[in-house]
Amino acid sequence: MKSFRKVLTMRVPTRTGFVNITDEVQRAVRESGVREGLCLVNSMHITSSVFINDEESGLKRDYLRWLEKLAPFDAGADPARGGYEHNATGEDNADAHMKRQIMGREVVVAITDAKLDFGTWEQIFYGEFDGRRDKRVLIKIIGD
Repeated sequence: MKSFRKVLTMRVPTRTGFVNITDEVQRAVRESGVREGLCLVNSMHITSSVFINDEESGLKRDYLRWLEKLAPFDAGADPARGGYEHNATGEDNADAHMKRQIMGREVVVAITDAKLDFGTWEQIFYGEFDGRRDKRVLIKIIGD
């Protein structure tokens, strides 16, 4: 069995956003030489995520609006005023931790005949919820 590891460095210039990383992951599958196996893709940061969905701009905007309703940004630390206790540590990103929890840490995709074995419209995305700095995404591939 082969094992292959690659790390992508992501830098989203805004606080939140989504980046389609499907091509980079497929490129890693080709580099690995694995024809049949599994590909794990995960964010190595607690304020970003990796998930699978459709490449459609309206859907991405819908996600950002929905996430903001569920965990609105508030740099304050006073829960009585809508702030987050986590922000009392000097951070302002409690909402980003919650958004990551909702969107997930990782995906696993089957590799069949040296290609990511997706359903119709499926793509892999990096989700950023506290951007403007470098973060890492791990691609780990195992198989034959």
